[in-house]
Amino acid sequence: MPHTVELLAVGTELLLGNIVNTDAQMLSQGLSDLGLNVYYHTVVGDNPERLRQAVTVAKSRADIIITTGGLGPTCDDLTKVVLSEAFGKKLVFDERSADRIRAYFARLERPMSENNLQQAMLPEGCTVFDNDWGTAPACAFEADGKHVILLPGPPRECTALFRNRVVPYLRGLAEGIILSHTLKIFGMGESALEAMLRDRMNAMENPTLAPYAKEGECELRITAKAGTEAQAEALLAPVCEELCQLLGDKVYGMDVPNLESVVLDLLKKTDKTLGTAESCTGGLIAKRMTDLPGASQVFHGGIVSYVNQVKANVLGVPQDLLDQYGAVSAPVAQAMAQGARKALGTDLAVAVTGVAGPTPDDRGNEVGLVYVALAQEGGVQVETLHCGTIRARTRTVAASHALNMVRLALQGN
Repeated sequence: MPHTVELLAVGTELLLGNIVNTDAQMLSQGLSDLGLNVYYHTVVGDNPERLRQAVTVAKSRADIIITTGGLGPTCDDLTKVVLSEAFGKKLVFDERSADRIRAYFARLERPMSENNLQQAMLPEGCTVFDNDWGTAPACAFEADGKHVILLPGPPRECTALFRNRVVPYLRGLAEGIILSHTLKIFGMGESALEAMLRDRMNAMENPTLAPYAKEGECELRITAKAGTEAQAEALLAPVCEELCQLLGDKVYGMDVPNLESVVLDLLKKTDKTLGTAESCTGGLIAKRMTDLPGASQVFHGGIVSYVNQVKANVLGVPQDLLDQYGAVSAPVAQAMAQGARKALGTDLAVAVTGVAGPTPDDRGNEVGLVYVALAQEGGVQVETLHCGTIRARTRTVAASHALNMVRLALQGN
């Protein structure tokens, strides 16, 4: 029987909106990678009665409950107390955890107040997860047929403890191996992807198939369960191959972090160089490339030509094109790409010009209209995008589309 997980975040500051619950996002992604189903997210303030109610509900619908927050040394840190009461566990003093807390303060050469030792009070018989990133130890216990995991709230501590301590613990709960591969897809929306694969997804039991929408792109996760990793891989391989053939060049990679990493790898493999000329994206393409280690081997640089003077004087866009067609046009995008390729001395150059909003430009071009051009030996390709009315999304989608054009060119498509 598959496990059902509920994440229970404790902290009034979350309800007030003073901080964002990034722990929940990180945990959901990590649990999904393990093949565990997160069905519920609950946020409750630092109130013991409301926390008791939330725990009662979680017990009724999940067999793994993971809490974040409320493990600190102050009076409003109630998570351990309430969870222990709810599952009939006594809190006992763990001397080893206390020693680690004392040593933590000693390393920092900071005085330790006695209330910090409250963090060493842990549910009797629990598995203690040493916190090498802070003071509050995390822990896990099993009671009433449920697995309960208590994690501190600070994201730096929560993330490190989950990845280094909790993931191995959860893998120990699984019967067999759960393995996933993720296909990264650009150029097809989640609804179109789901419609194409709906019958397949409904018929599949092992492996399973699930689409996920991202900003301007999609992911398709294939998950298999088997006795060994090799057996799980054998189940996944034919499904991954079939989907790659079905989706063709819409798949830009499997188990890769992002488009720019694929482009960087292809540039290195083909011994090609890239440059950019950006208007409405304001350098976002160049940023995404230079975020990657080793980009300097193949990425020469970018020119942010936000005004027409820069388009004309730096990129060499003919003034008559700017006057006749305007900055947001296919001819200007083409000239920008050609100018960037010449100025930066690259094999390929990609250019973007458009209207990010919030209002149309002085020629009446709609918000979200973007032209993307790719110049390389043999000619220039220009594509027209309609990215919607949200400024940030227009910039992100335009930059991704530009990178995808580079990818396809390097792959010979």
